[in-house]
Amino acid sequence: MYPNRKTALRAAALLAAAVAVIGGCQRGVTTGERSPSTGPSSPGCPTTLARAKAAVQQAENTNARWNGPTSGPTAVSGKTVVYVAQTMTNPGVAGVTNGVAEATKVIGWNTRVIDGQGTPAGLQAALSEAVALRPSGIVIGGFDPDLTSRQVAQADAAHIPLIGWHAVEAPGPSRRPKLFSNITSKVQDVAKASADWIIARSDGDAGVVVFTDASIPFARSKSELITRELTTCSGVQLLAYENIPIPDAGSRTPQEVSSLLSRFSNTWTYSVAINDLYFADAAPALRAAGKQGDAAPFNIGAGDGDPSAFQRINSGQFQAATVPEPLTEQGWQIIDEFNRAFSAKPATGYTAPVHIATAANSHGTTTWDPAGYREAYRRIWGR
Repeated sequence: MYPNRKTALRAAALLAAAVAVIGGCQRGVTTGERSPSTGPSSPGCPTTLARAKAAVQQAENTNARWNGPTSGPTAVSGKTVVYVAQTMTNPGVAGVTNGVAEATKVIGWNTRVIDGQGTPAGLQAALSEAVALRPSGIVIGGFDPDLTSRQVAQADAAHIPLIGWHAVEAPGPSRRPKLFSNITSKVQDVAKASADWIIARSDGDAGVVVFTDASIPFARSKSELITRELTTCSGVQLLAYENIPIPDAGSRTPQEVSSLLSRFSNTWTYSVAINDLYFADAAPALRAAGKQGDAAPFNIGAGDGDPSAFQRINSGQFQAATVPEPLTEQGWQIIDEFNRAFSAKPATGYTAPVHIATAANSHGTTTWDPAGYREAYRRIWGR
């Protein structure tokens, strides 16, 4: 537990506490009572607030041009790719499969999806099955390859290239674990954008709850970076850090939200989660407590921007924003990276620029699908 404070927490102290929480807490951690608000006309972090507002304005732009690869090897033929999913209940993991399926159809390959069911045993069995199929390539879809180290070694011994999606923190090739490439937005950019949105929208005065799944290194790192960025504004207070594994989110999130409401009431004004699905599960508890869908706590997902998240945002139902991954685009990139692997060419290491979606800029759409990539990859592949 954080000790109770009656004055505003200094950024350094909050950072130290946040890092300690991330290292060991398995439930929620409170920072105690919030300090008196400085008010929107007198924010406690004017320099940080100005920077955050400028960054958010740029990230909300929807007219950015394609800045990804425009050259590479033409399509090889006769390939099969197996996508091993962490769990198909994770909307981001499931969303990428749509892009993979779409791209493999264009390039002329076959694809298959195996659901790991969100457990170490399930993932090991799924990856074992994938290796036994002897496909041309395997996707590590949203889980830590260290959980399946034996199967990863088997794939390597069989000369089956592995490409990750959110498998490790950094984009691009990985030596340990051995991945031809890892497809993801830069976690630092996503974390910063979500935290900056809270700072900017609250005018530097917020009580925040963070939801994460600490069993996934990528997610754990993201939530740590979010808390660090929040501490750059002295008017923002971390109320609780909720570690809820994604496979358990449906059952645990409503209970945790009810507990948070009883502990913090109106002091809880903002939430950020490493995945949008937490807010789908939080909605019934918030609604039962008499909360309005378009009122506090204002919720932002730091990934992945699945259709249900956009629906909640567009209808003002317990989610105000998301930092979406371009899921379909990333599915196409996975296939392009495999084509480079099969052609003995290096990975691109491309990462999509960060974007923030709200009701104001989504224009009723249910996905972040930037323009230009389909045409670019078709030209590269000769399709």
